[in-house]
Amino acid sequence: MTNQDMLRIAMAQSAEDMGCRADDFLKDHPALVPFRLGAHARKYLEAPITCHFVTYGSNIVAATTEDVSGIVSEYIERYQFYRCFETPNMQWLNDRLMAKQHRVCFMAEYYLPDIDAIPDLSCPYETRLMEQKDFSALYTPEWGHALCEERKQLDVLGIGAYDHGRLVGLAACSADCEEMWQIGVDVLPEYRRQGIASALTSKLAKEILAREKVPFYCSAWSNIRSVRNAVKSGFIPTWVEMTVKPAHIVDDINETVK
Repeated sequence: MTNQDMLRIAMAQSAEDMGCRADDFLKDHPALVPFRLGAHARKYLEAPITCHFVTYGSNIVAATTEDVSGIVSEYIERYQFYRCFETPNMQWLNDRLMAKQHRVCFMAEYYLPDIDAIPDLSCPYETRLMEQKDFSALYTPEWGHALCEERKQLDVLGIGAYDHGRLVGLAACSADCEEMWQIGVDVLPEYRRQGIASALTSKLAKEILAREKVPFYCSAWSNIRSVRNAVKSGFIPTWVEMTVKPAHIVDDINETVK
């Protein structure tokens, strides 16, 4: 597996997630396509999705439903591609979408490892390789980033840090798509700032690669702690996404998230 192999696989997956072609991400101009959630899209992507924007650094690709395609087309032609993912330009889009009862919903930055730069980081505590059978008692709030109870059948591999038999840190991965496994990590508050997260993340990335899968990592760019962990663990920013959903779904999310 090389860096180029991983990038090719990621672009192919993004194309499956939105209904475009992988080479659309390499163009030097914006690309607009009808939105289509593929049969092999990432498992956590849920309809309805009004439009989905992705950049790998060369351009912007937008997949959209017909009712807002005119707005989206004007938006991606109006602003430089990387400006489409930031305010104040995003407000231009959101205001026009609101007239049709849609809103910007999710934004995130995604990382792939640099195959030649994944460090060998020591952990101050014992580490253990974990499999799906080891997770059954761990679907509790303190491990909510590493594991997902709603899709527990996808949690396939992990590495735990133990202090005298007590689990104090956990990096685990979800088989969110056929060729790519997403890493999440949690460390108990009293054990943070000791290098546990980065040690577990980098070790797990190597275990995933050994199984011929592509490890990937996601964070909000405002989550500095998570971004630092990604970088320290040998991951580099690779693509950015922004998703628009019907306004009532955004309202529901804001009501349920505490």
